[in-house]
Amino acid sequence: MDSRLPVPVLVALVGVVVLAGCSGVIDTPASSPNASVDGLGVENGYAYDDSLPIDAGDGLNETELDRVVARMMARIEHVRDLEFERSVPVTVISREEYRERAGNRGPDQPRPWEEQFWEAAFVVGEETTVGEARGGVFGATVQGFYNGSHIVVVTDDPDSTLPDRGTLVHELQHALQDQHGLLSGRAETHDGDLAASGIVEGDANFVEHEYERRCGGEWSCIPEPESNGGGGGSINLGLFVSVFVPYSDGPTLVTDLRDRDGWSAVNGALRSPPESTEQVIHPEKYPEETPVPVRVRDRSSGAWDRFETDDGYRWDTVGEATLYAAFWHNGVVERSHLRSDSSSLSPYEYDHPITAGWGGDRIVPYTNGSAAGYVFATAWDTERDARQFHEGYLELLRSHDAELVRPGVYRVPEPDAYADAFRVVRNGTRVTVVNAPTVDALNAVHAPSDEGVRSVNDEGTAEPSTPLPGFGVGAALLALLSVTVLVARRALR
Repeated sequence: MDSRLPVPVLVALVGVVVLAGCSGVIDTPASSPNASVDGLGVENGYAYDDSLPIDAGDGLNETELDRVVARMMARIEHVRDLEFERSVPVTVISREEYRERAGNRGPDQPRPWEEQFWEAAFVVGEETTVGEARGGVFGATVQGFYNGSHIVVVTDDPDSTLPDRGTLVHELQHALQDQHGLLSGRAETHDGDLAASGIVEGDANFVEHEYERRCGGEWSCIPEPESNGGGGGSINLGLFVSVFVPYSDGPTLVTDLRDRDGWSAVNGALRSPPESTEQVIHPEKYPEETPVPVRVRDRSSGAWDRFETDDGYRWDTVGEATLYAAFWHNGVVERSHLRSDSSSLSPYEYDHPITAGWGGDRIVPYTNGSAAGYVFATAWDTERDARQFHEGYLELLRSHDAELVRPGVYRVPEPDAYADAFRVVRNGTRVTVVNAPTVDALNAVHAPSDEGVRSVNDEGTAEPSTPLPGFGVGAALLALLSVTVLVARRALR
């Protein structure tokens, strides 16, 4: 039995839409006569259409924040057609305090198999560690989080007690999901984690979008803080784009499901989440088109070994979204494509011919004790899809000045962050990449004969594809530790 690679516990939730035009005084229509009855659209004595005579221009004190949160919960109930079962405490802290708390958790220790996963994805090279790249994405841009019991909103102004409205709505929606047992789905791969997050975060982003739309018309709302740009600093945009997909394309999936069968369809998907980011990027493929099980035979020499565990070996799945991020990050997909089909609900575009038609994949890292390599096996819906990916992958290698050593074998020279040897073979609908530190080591990592990737064993019967539990982050944990981050739009243009 196999063990998949561990993936980051924290997956970013990105808010990029800032609405203006809200005054500091919260003044809505007359109070609802039903505010004293706690039902759908009423929370802690406040109805969704109640007025709150609060001047939020200089922030909110604790009492005012409680009132705003209560009415916000009532409004979310009204939008989402689900009722909160209990109150959700909210606190506001400065970014400086957040960084101090995060620093006290200690450094993110690198794991060799995880380093190989992100190197194979051409997202994090050998010039840095995955922990450093991930820390750069989250450390500079966290806006808030829900931890299963309460919400913390981070403000860039240490003197401000005014929470970011979108962040608060979004995290309250996670609390609502949690209270209704809608975070029970379990993901088993990196791509599966992003896919499960796609419906969880898509639901929260949809509610946030609808809430903001009404703030621009029928509702008066607390104003947005003046500073809303995050903590600054450069980040790994490839990693960011990879984890961005739930928040960009998740709301589109939610819209598609609501059109099919209302909120009940969304609730059903939360209980049985998508299995791949392909289903998030292409909602019409949920739930019928599930990933193809891809197996990698161990064809290594005695000097090279998989990263073994007590129950098997470590592996993981990249998926369509992260493959897109890799090609975009490395310039194979034009920079402008990411925003080629944007909307207020879905700001980025992940559908591209190089990665569309993804059927399944598996990365298996190897080590000889001092160096590392990997086998990256992919399956595609059609031979045309496989050919487009194959051609795109060769362009990816060329973007790193890869030299053709012999047919199908390439070497990326030093000092490139991905300097290694690569063997790339297409066989029908399958494309296999073997990586090693030198050309001579390629055969030792994975023998070249019978190069085609298989989803059946030698007897021709289907092999199970059930990675061990315990290495992944289930959808429930993913949402409970959900963070809100903000990245300037100009960085992705």
